[in-house]
Amino acid sequence: MNPANLPFDSEAMLEGLRGWVECESPTWDASAVNRMLDIAARDMAIMGATIERIAGRQGFGGVIRARFPHPKQGEPGILIAGHMDTVHPVGTIEKLKWRREGNKCYGPGIYDMKGGNYLALEAIRQLARAAFTTPLPITVLFTPDEEVGTPSTRDIIEAEAARNKYVLVPEPGRADNGVTTGRYAIARFNLEATGRPSHAGARLSAGRSAIREMARQILAIDAMTTEDCTFSVGVVHGGQWVNCVATTATGEALSMAKRQADLDRGVERMLALSGTSNDVAFKVTRGVTRPVWEPDAGTMALYEKARDIARSLGAELPHASSGGGSDGNFTGAMGIPTLDGLGVRGGNGHTLEEYIEVESLVERGRLMAGLLATLE
Repeated sequence: MNPANLPFDSEAMLEGLRGWVECESPTWDASAVNRMLDIAARDMAIMGATIERIAGRQGFGGVIRARFPHPKQGEPGILIAGHMDTVHPVGTIEKLKWRREGNKCYGPGIYDMKGGNYLALEAIRQLARAAFTTPLPITVLFTPDEEVGTPSTRDIIEAEAARNKYVLVPEPGRADNGVTTGRYAIARFNLEATGRPSHAGARLSAGRSAIREMARQILAIDAMTTEDCTFSVGVVHGGQWVNCVATTATGEALSMAKRQADLDRGVERMLALSGTSNDVAFKVTRGVTRPVWEPDAGTMALYEKARDIARSLGAELPHASSGGGSDGNFTGAMGIPTLDGLGVRGGNGHTLEEYIEVESLVERGRLMAGLLATLE
């Protein structure tokens, strides 16, 4: 089966993708994520898949597992793993409206990663329409919480990956038309400063500001960044009344490293910041962590297969390890052959200028179809 002969149509794909993008699904809005999962479940049911809904937990949306008809159903096969949550709050569609400008199409979550999820389903749909039976059965797993570190579904992803021979992750492709064969380690941290309240107008000196201590610690955390391990604070909340010295301030920090040993040292440095200074207690607790995924022989063999398919389609397919983290961290670290970054090309993810390159829908759809048709 030559994937170049499959009649992928970028305009038809855009029409289907638009409904996904305009169904906003920010991670912390479980109802919104579940509405998006409902749409995907319906699309896959029409394609003939058996749909299983797994209830969410920890305040997040649920999970959809879709198994497509196959003579070897139940045997180890291919897992396509993607997340349906985005970083964009409901209402972003009014600021980042769906629009097409030449080879670019804009919308919240279109790049990270609804475009990749959609093209993966289109690849399955095209193979089915061609009456082609893939060598291995295909399972699709769509999850609700990747953008916050996958705290509620890591166990489901790892369990499903363990039942399969390969994992394909349609996260955004690299700018050089490359794919991802490894991911850096990422650790999240929760920060809390606790001071002493007082009236900011009448008795300012009697108070101890949690906000001031948090600000001091943020500068210290940023200063810890090296080439081997980065640190940043991305969320801060503090105080309640401007005429009160703030009693509490909270924050969230992120650390990333290319090697697990560097991240482990970074975790130690972060946890060591806990203590009391100037009568203000500062506490650091560890949040969710993504392990380093370093490519092994299995992943590289999978990549070589993808590169050969890409070349048969007239394109080069470079590879590299990437930052940013994905659920491929988990499956790759398990030693299961994993190929990430199989989704659309585009840019400006997590911003109000997020877009995809329209032509990449068909190009990456054919690459995905080629993998599904040849992996055994």
